[in-house]
Amino acid sequence: MRTRTMALLFCTALVAVASAQTQDVAAAKELRRIPAEEAHQGVASDARFVYAIADSKIAKYDKATGKRVALFEGDPSVFTHMNSCSVMGQELMCALSNFPNLPQISSIEWFSTQTLKHLRSHSFGATRGSITWIDWHEGAWWVCYANYDGKGGDPTRDHNATLLVKYTPQFVEQASWVFPKNVLEHFGHMSASGGRWGKDGFLYVTGHDLAEMYVLKLPPAGARLEYVRTIMLPTNGQAFDWDMAKPGHVWTIERKRTEMVESQLP
Repeated sequence: MRTRTMALLFCTALVAVASAQTQDVAAAKELRRIPAEEAHQGVASDARFVYAIADSKIAKYDKATGKRVALFEGDPSVFTHMNSCSVMGQELMCALSNFPNLPQISSIEWFSTQTLKHLRSHSFGATRGSITWIDWHEGAWWVCYANYDGKGGDPTRDHNATLLVKYTPQFVEQASWVFPKNVLEHFGHMSASGGRWGKDGFLYVTGHDLAEMYVLKLPPAGARLEYVRTIMLPTNGQAFDWDMAKPGHVWTIERKRTEMVESQLP
């Protein structure tokens, strides 16, 4: 009898652990896809348009019709690797690096959302990684510097050195954090390709390959971000953006099929 009771308690414990683990994972619901030949690195969105991002190109697409209405084509020797963009007012701010070249250098480039004309630039020069995304949150800039184990990585660092840096509006560094160990494991040999702060105060991050989005938060102490949960996506990694017209909706890309995908988060 004692053996059966212990076995029952053990099975109950296993079920409780499995239940706790599954509670940390949810899935986004795919709603639609828009073909975009420039959808190689990421996607940005405002209320009416979505923007497909390639290394040296940005294409503006009408959400309603799916038609391309504007295109920026930069000099590849300057616009080597545009990783992501996001809309702020009437401007598109984009993270630019020289990946896979060394030493790693990075800048932020601004474009007009109406015409996609290049407006201005802020150079960080040589950096502690390749800038992959930037966001504006609570009066500060938040910038991610990716590090890699192989191609495009600094031999003195690996993906564990991927860094989130908080800057003042004048780009004076205030603080920095590394990523949770379990999220770094899921990055594999790559790094954080996309990131946005949510209205709920959590930081949402995607990697390079897996169809996963990680929900993180700032720690009360220490220098490592805290993991909250994982959201499964219908697409694999890369940079994403919120849909400004639909709260809870997110745009990602299907890189192999060059498509922009709208999904609803759980």
